[in-house]
Amino acid sequence: MVEISKTPSKISVLAPVWSSKGIGPSQASLNLGIEKDTEVNGIGMGVLVGGLPYLNQRGLAALCGVQNAHIGTISSQWNEGDQKPRIKTIKDILAKSGATYSTAHVEVVHRGTTHYCYPADVCLAVLEYYAFDAGSNTQPQARDNFRLLAGSKLRELIYSQVGYDPTKTNTKRFEKWHERIALNYQSAPKVFSRIQ
Repeated sequence: MVEISKTPSKISVLAPVWSSKGIGPSQASLNLGIEKDTEVNGIGMGVLVGGLPYLNQRGLAALCGVQNAHIGTISSQWNEGDQKPRIKTIKDILAKSGATYSTAHVEVVHRGTTHYCYPADVCLAVLEYYAFDAGSNTQPQARDNFRLLAGSKLRELIYSQVGYDPTKTNTKRFEKWHERIALNYQSAPKVFSRIQ
């Protein structure tokens, strides 16, 4: 039983710490799943179990204003020995923000379908590449979206669109209230007298 006091002597909940460790083959045995997902204006997004926000491959392509195959090519060439300039640039962008990823995406089977989940950090790096560093392939749509979503805005957008609370504080706050509503759902009498 948890004792509640007005002067707590310890911190019971810590804010989540975003790790700069990469996602790699050594982590493939983790039971990753999709906690919440949605699609907004053709951009698929969600949150993996553990709180990692992501965009799916088609969503990232739409955000960058490029074809889905271009994003797939980035993933397939991510670990090649002779790195293409595009991959080097994207990895350099990630390194400047202190993040490294051994793969560009995480494959998750959800509802019988394989989803290619690109972490928000990777999405921003790819978006920045297509906004500023792609040379003749620079996309004005990518530049506009990058300006809107730079920093933590993409993470916050994904969380808000899928209805995910990374701190889990709001869920517990209304838990009992939701239980009462569920118990009383459709239990009111069907006939009401009219007040005149």
